[in-house]
Amino acid sequence: MRLRIINGVKRALGLQPPGRNLDIFPDDVFLVSYPKSGNTWTRFLVANLVYPDKNVDFASLNDLTPDPEAIPKRQLSAMPRPRIIKSHQYFDPRYPRVIYIVRDPRDVALSEYHFLIKRQVIKEGFAIEDYVSQFVRGINEHHYGSWAENVGSWLYVRRNSPDFLLVRYEALQSDGMHELGRIAKFLGIPADPQRLSFALQQSSADRMRELEKKQSLLWSSTKDTRQDKPFVRAAKAGGWKTELPESSIAQVESAWGELMTELGYELHALVRAR
Repeated sequence: MRLRIINGVKRALGLQPPGRNLDIFPDDVFLVSYPKSGNTWTRFLVANLVYPDKNVDFASLNDLTPDPEAIPKRQLSAMPRPRIIKSHQYFDPRYPRVIYIVRDPRDVALSEYHFLIKRQVIKEGFAIEDYVSQFVRGINEHHYGSWAENVGSWLYVRRNSPDFLLVRYEALQSDGMHELGRIAKFLGIPADPQRLSFALQQSSADRMRELEKKQSLLWSSTKDTRQDKPFVRAAKAGGWKTELPESSIAQVESAWGELMTELGYELHALVRAR
């Protein structure tokens, strides 16, 4: 009872993170993705693009591209505008402008599996086949739906809107200058090659790994996790091809093959089975 009262007071005073219930302003831009789809990397890219004079690292990331799951409501509401806000939420009609990062769900499953081990949500050695089965069924600890529910909720409602930009994680990996140029144009920022190149260099996987080694205890997403497991892991596309069992690949594709194909992801197990 006492804890409930304390939490109620904190909510009333704006001292708790608002999550989905944040106050939204008309000039807000949201960086949205399903978890483990490259949102943190995109936050680094955008922060370095928008604030080239700032020192963008894990300690400053929530000040530059705030996370409503980690920052108190009062602090978030008082931040300078326009804000560029991180989100994993399924469709919310209040979001005025959205950059949506989508990633191959086979890689998302693999990345989330390792992250949950880092967070000690699942034990080391937990069968990845069992995890993928839960992943496909939308059994998870968060409230963002399954991969397809989250992606589809944004794609099918907003994809024809000028205030919606779909960015594939894989395209950012293979052609960062072009994709970051699209993001810059969407944000109304000059997309000159020098500025784009600087943002890409400052957001490289190697630099993020070095920052993580020094700052993992300072960042909300890593401070209470296993420090022997990296947050910035492979940071590449296609790891599922060698790390996921064929049965797990087939399960993901059977569940979401139509949406994956629409997004340009080539099916593997289902093609081989024909």
